[in-house]
Amino acid sequence: MMHGLYFINPKGKEKGKPTQNWITGETNYNSAWFPTIDQPNQKCTDEISLTVPAQYVTLSNGRLATQVKHPDGTRTDTWKMELPHSPYLMMVAVGDFKVVKDSWHGKAVDYYLEPQYVANAKAIFGDTPEAMTFFSKILGVDFPWNKYAQIRVRDFNGGMENTTATEFNEDGQSSPRELADLPYQSGNVYELFHQWFGDYVTCESWSNLALNESFADLGEILWAEYKYGKDVADEHLYQGELSYLNKPADWKKNLIRFDYANQQDMFDGVSYQKGGRILNMLRHYLGNAAFYKGLHLYLTAHAFGNADAQQLRLAMEEASGFDLNWFFNQWFYGAGHPILDISYHWDETTHLQSLYLKQTQDGHPFLLPIAVDIYAAGQKMRYQAWLRHSSDTLTFNAIEKPDLVNVDAEKTLIVKKTDHKTLNELAFQYAKARLYLDRVEAIDAAAANQSDTIAQHILLNALNDRYYGLRIKAMRAIDLTDQNIKDSATPILLQLAAKDPSNLARAEAIITLARLKMPGNLNSFKQALATSNSFAVQGAALNAIGLEDPKQASMLAKQYEKGSKGKLRDAIITIYCQSGGDAEWPYVYDNFADSASPLQYKFTGRFASLTGRVTNPVFAQQGIDAIANLVIALKKYDSLPTFIKVLEQVKADRLKLNDTASSAYTDKSISRLKTLAAASSK
Repeated sequence: MMHGLYFINPKGKEKGKPTQNWITGETNYNSAWFPTIDQPNQKCTDEISLTVPAQYVTLSNGRLATQVKHPDGTRTDTWKMELPHSPYLMMVAVGDFKVVKDSWHGKAVDYYLEPQYVANAKAIFGDTPEAMTFFSKILGVDFPWNKYAQIRVRDFNGGMENTTATEFNEDGQSSPRELADLPYQSGNVYELFHQWFGDYVTCESWSNLALNESFADLGEILWAEYKYGKDVADEHLYQGELSYLNKPADWKKNLIRFDYANQQDMFDGVSYQKGGRILNMLRHYLGNAAFYKGLHLYLTAHAFGNADAQQLRLAMEEASGFDLNWFFNQWFYGAGHPILDISYHWDETTHLQSLYLKQTQDGHPFLLPIAVDIYAAGQKMRYQAWLRHSSDTLTFNAIEKPDLVNVDAEKTLIVKKTDHKTLNELAFQYAKARLYLDRVEAIDAAAANQSDTIAQHILLNALNDRYYGLRIKAMRAIDLTDQNIKDSATPILLQLAAKDPSNLARAEAIITLARLKMPGNLNSFKQALATSNSFAVQGAALNAIGLEDPKQASMLAKQYEKGSKGKLRDAIITIYCQSGGDAEWPYVYDNFADSASPLQYKFTGRFASLTGRVTNPVFAQQGIDAIANLVIALKKYDSLPTFIKVLEQVKADRLKLNDTASSAYTDKSISRLKTLAAASSK
């Protein structure tokens, strides 16, 4: 977590890194650079004056009121924030930025980027005005501030929703080619939704952080559903739920917590992922009309002020006419989630379909409104029911034995479940139920039972799923060592590798085909490398060629070094680390040693292999320094034993080449790391 006021490359000595200054104040770090009562329940206006070298651009909250140039080559910019907001939302940023101007209903919408990325500004941020319109419409509250700016800065952690001026890290300064490989962008709208939930109305304490972060997570869900479709939104919901469910320590935490040890502890998978899904569950329970009306009441009642979860409950009750104490007590002030076991019984004599639902989690049972779809005789009937006990039985009439009984048919519950459906029922579910999670459940069950012909049928159908994410899931799951599956899947995979409209799915098809190691596919891989404009597709193709013909892959990699990014850059580095030498060292080293490179963790082992293999001792010692500096820069001293093993292998490789100088250099690096680790533990 970043704290307070930061100076990036202030003396300009770090090659390739701009000089910048920025601030992030959440939770109570703005008091590190100006005197304030640094709590979220404080509200104030502010005026910030910045005196900077005249070549730099500044950004702060509110409007740029004045700019005054001075004889000494500096300039003073004064920014005025004339509507009240909380101290942690105050910010400044200074640097060599170019500003691309957009607008929304006459208000300035500005995008601040490093000069080399300015041509991509609309591709990176261009959805902002549309998202402002969407959120304003559903909330019935127009974007409440006088301007909205978004800026990308170096060495920043994630994004921060400062009032009127959101900061992001530099990772999103992408070219159109890179952006074409992203399924959708959500970080921008996450921080934008905060301008209402967190900035316009702020949690009254960090205990109520959900009123900021859970709503921002919900904003991503709502935007994905509106802009990209329900499958994308449901995938986002599913991945967030898995993130929460895969961390059992979070199961014991309430969404609203009054007993945290440190306010930073609140920034976890409960406040973010679980909280967003709790709000989405409330949306489905109330319906969009009542839910959005409740949000409107909440925002207007507490505009430019603070609120707690009880005030959100009151707004939702006023909008819906429902008593929601049970929902808030259970999901906001309680912990955990239901763990549900579902089994079925059909009585041919009475034509009754029974469902047996057991909640097996520790503690009390959850009160759960639940939708059940029954598919029978070519019809679907939806029933609404409630689960109230540790064991509940639901009984329904049906014309004939149902083809499928689909519990939680809307797939909105936060639940860990064991559902005793047959593969026949899951095949029907994949074909007819059709929500994203309906298909996921069928694909997962089929993947675990691939010797069964019904499971194979599900997976082969999923290769042509309407949603690229599930095509990818099926490709990753399918067992191509089974000859029947291989024979049926290969023609489909060849089609996907050649023509899938999704770059990511096309790349996955190439990767999947490469596992077959069929020489006849080599020309297809070369064609994809030569003709695609996607880094993901080109990277997959180059890796696939490498599996068939490493020498040819290394020669081709040389042709694609210039301008390579993303998966293509990864593939080039992989090939060079596997079979390259001194000639390839500069490309690998320049990418790995960059302190801002995301490649370091991913490629440390492979980079060490090349470090041990190059003939030039100067290169070897550069590599040793880069590995050691990675530990130092990230302060990953808890991982020191792993890095020492990596360096010891480099030493052994250098000794095989009779490079005693680099061997001794490795010993010095290991000793230096041990000394730093010992000092950090004191």
